[in-house]
Amino acid sequence: MKANINVDHVARVEGHGNIHVVIRDGEVETVQMEVIEAARLFESMVRGRIFSDVPYIASRVCGICSASHVVTDLLAIEDIFGVEVTDRTHALRELLVYGSYLQNHGTHLYVLAAPDFLGQKSVFPLQEVDPALFDNALALKSLGNRLCTKVGGRSIHPITAVVGGFTHEISPDEYRALADEMDEMLPFALQTVDLFNSFEVPDMQSQGDALAMFAPDKYAVCDARQARFYKSGATFDAHDWADHVEEYRVEHSGALFARQRQTGASYMTSALARIDLSWDNLSKQAKVAAAKAGLRPPEFNPFRNNVAQAVELVDALERCAALCRALVDDQFEGASTPVAFEVKAGRGVGFTEAPRGALFHELELDSSGKVVHASISTPTAQNVANLESDMRQLAELLLAQGYDEPALKQEVEKLVRAYDPCLSCSVH
Repeated sequence: MKANINVDHVARVEGHGNIHVVIRDGEVETVQMEVIEAARLFESMVRGRIFSDVPYIASRVCGICSASHVVTDLLAIEDIFGVEVTDRTHALRELLVYGSYLQNHGTHLYVLAAPDFLGQKSVFPLQEVDPALFDNALALKSLGNRLCTKVGGRSIHPITAVVGGFTHEISPDEYRALADEMDEMLPFALQTVDLFNSFEVPDMQSQGDALAMFAPDKYAVCDARQARFYKSGATFDAHDWADHVEEYRVEHSGALFARQRQTGASYMTSALARIDLSWDNLSKQAKVAAAKAGLRPPEFNPFRNNVAQAVELVDALERCAALCRALVDDQFEGASTPVAFEVKAGRGVGFTEAPRGALFHELELDSSGKVVHASISTPTAQNVANLESDMRQLAELLLAQGYDEPALKQEVEKLVRAYDPCLSCSVH
């Protein structure tokens, strides 16, 4: 077989990218995931700015993941100043991050990925084929928007989260109403796990590693400092992220690629990586749904990231309902009003789990609190090397199974979308 599989401007992903796969004499010769976005220069943009401006600027790296960028920057600044926030502030930050999970996972699964498996070119024909599914998908996304608005002041680019705490909190009645809405959405989230588990996907196992935040006693997304590679077992503090994650350039991409520095292995950071590393700490219904779907660690089929995101929807809804009710009952120590702090020079690193995976922000401030240096490592930039490796493996697998060029092209596109790449974020 001789073929050139070229997909210019991959559809139903965030940002602009091309796929190029060259097959010669029945062998896969070249595989490239081209990120063709121009550099956006956020790391240079914040240089010289006062620390309090940086979270608002950095949130513009991404619309859907803006809450994660804000919280990650706040953690980096607090790392420098030695700020210890209250348990209540931690809870509100977790709610804010989970709001972006509901936004992102709902959008990715139903708007971007589902049409691949339901024989549609976009999400809109689903309104005719299955109006209840369509309406519930929009309601799920809307609930994520509402949670971010209530906690962060806006559905994107939150404004209430600041160094040391929050400038505003909603009323107990609003927390109760949000908790009730989470409960009402749970059956649809469980249905989503079943739906995506029912889709047939290629049987493959990524050869790369998996990276996620790790804490032995919680499903951590923004309140732990350790990261862990699943296969190698290497565990490190976020402060030392650059000693373990090596970024490098390739000619065909506007985004940096990444690999594990000690082993040279590419890796995936994602909902699937989080479930692999934190399976024991999933919420009760999420763990049952995952087990029912056969999603247990170790799972390295990248197509199963769709199912992992669906499981996280269940987990997020359960967790957020509980957090809202705990906030009403004052179960967290301290107030959420910003704590006092002293501006000082230093280097700090913030680390969260954005919807798409591990997110690192490194900042260096001078004694007046202005940025001397900034470095951001987004999930998609970390994922592209592993995505290319998986694309090659998939092409070789399907070629051996006799897939023709159109079918092979379709499956490669599905794989790219399973990674849920944010190509605009990757060229931050």
